[in-house]
Amino acid sequence: MQINAQLDAALKSYAAGDASTANSDVSTAYNTGYIASNFVMVTRDTLGADRQQAQAALFQSIQQLAYAAGHDADLQAQITALQGELTGGANTLDATQGLANPRDYAATRAKTIQQQRKKLQSEKKGVFNGKGNRSWAQVAKEMGTVLDSAVRQARSGDKRAGVNKVNEAYYQYYEKLGFEKNVMNAISGSRVSLIENQFAETRKSILDGDPISHTTGLVNQLKSMLGEDAAKLDGGSANQGNGFTRFVTSAFGQAFVILIREGLEALLVVTAIIAYLVKSGNRRLVTWIYVGVVAGLIGSGIVAVLFGLLFSGSGPQQEIMEGVVALIAMGMLLYTSNWMLSKSSVEAWNSYITSKAHAAVDSVTSQQHMTFGGVISLAMLSFLAVFREGAETVMFYQSIYSMSRDSAGMWAGGLSAAVVLVVIFLLLRFTSVKIPLRPFFMVTSILMALLVITFAGGGVHSLIESTLLSGRYIPSVPTNDWIGLYPYWETISAQILAAIAVVASFAIYAVKERRKREVRASSELAESARSGASA
Repeated sequence: MQINAQLDAALKSYAAGDASTANSDVSTAYNTGYIASNFVMVTRDTLGADRQQAQAALFQSIQQLAYAAGHDADLQAQITALQGELTGGANTLDATQGLANPRDYAATRAKTIQQQRKKLQSEKKGVFNGKGNRSWAQVAKEMGTVLDSAVRQARSGDKRAGVNKVNEAYYQYYEKLGFEKNVMNAISGSRVSLIENQFAETRKSILDGDPISHTTGLVNQLKSMLGEDAAKLDGGSANQGNGFTRFVTSAFGQAFVILIREGLEALLVVTAIIAYLVKSGNRRLVTWIYVGVVAGLIGSGIVAVLFGLLFSGSGPQQEIMEGVVALIAMGMLLYTSNWMLSKSSVEAWNSYITSKAHAAVDSVTSQQHMTFGGVISLAMLSFLAVFREGAETVMFYQSIYSMSRDSAGMWAGGLSAAVVLVVIFLLLRFTSVKIPLRPFFMVTSILMALLVITFAGGGVHSLIESTLLSGRYIPSVPTNDWIGLYPYWETISAQILAAIAVVASFAIYAVKERRKREVRASSELAESARSGASA
């Protein structure tokens, strides 16, 4: 079997200390033996997508092991496992009656898909054709052309031009046209992280001046991964996938999921602030929070338009802005969470209110200034929460429309998501004020603490996407965009530090509360002793 022979050659080169050649051999086995021969296509359609993805994951793991020395045993074990899997799959395919050879199979399959699409179009079932009449496969092909140009620039010695071409494929195609979000919704967030890391490894290979064979291998592997994802997205939108895939790749589904995803974090922050003001008897100041929300919406729209005009609607500048705003909001959330926690006891709250009342008697001007400053800080927090998510949402919606041209579906999805968010807001808004003081402040503080950890991961991830930070990829860590979990040492480290800060604030609060109880108990005991003595 040709693929097994190429993998054996890679193992032999690696054992001889030639990691570069070994890596190139693995790339050849994958791109020529597995992809170009249509083995991958036949396996996916006949044996199932799960089995094909398992094979692709083994290829990816072997490629990563072959990058550096010292992995002889692991490389041997994984190559042996992959060869066994491929041989078993090939034997099953050979035994399948009526199955054409790989090349004939590919031609037949392509013809069948084309006929199905023509039929669907004639029946007006709303086939998704991408921007104009492009499919996702065509978008992936265009990305491949840009990436090939990056390789040519690297071969000529122009590293910066090569990196710029890689960035063009990532920012102007993968992100801007909605490829990334569709893969995240229809396939998985982990798949997006894998693709992002492949882009990053390609940039690094060009900048480091690696052998052109190594860079070419990375690009070919990236193109193959993009082609696989495009086939899945086209399958879902052409009515060949399951209901969920068709939903999340439609204009309605994309608009709905994106607004729910981006709006929920901001909604939780704003709801917690408003509930706090109502619980503290400052209902009249809630207006300022709504002012912050409106300002955030307006600001995010303006920034999205500016980025569209100045940077073609996507790029590292957008990612840097999102990362910085997320980290600022994280700091403010940590402070607000700690402050609410410190006021969670009835005694602490009554003491706080009493001190403010005394301050008001002593100096009305001073109290007004303090109140204004506190409200402005809370309004700023609501502004930042809405601003960060709003700007991103506007640009995502631009991508949805540019790819689908389905404005009705996009608006319907967006309005449906807005209704859901409003219902969630009203439920939280009018039920939270009925919660007793201590549980309310405790729950709100914990919620904000969790958002601190989420924002820490998301903020650093945006900086990695912008290439301002170089991310070190961890293949075994899953991706969960909802909780800010990404497979990079930097994002996980940021979340660990944020978690330590949160735990430390809770621990300090617990120690202070225990000391207060001890002092109160001592005072009550002394008072009881004095009462007994006087009796």
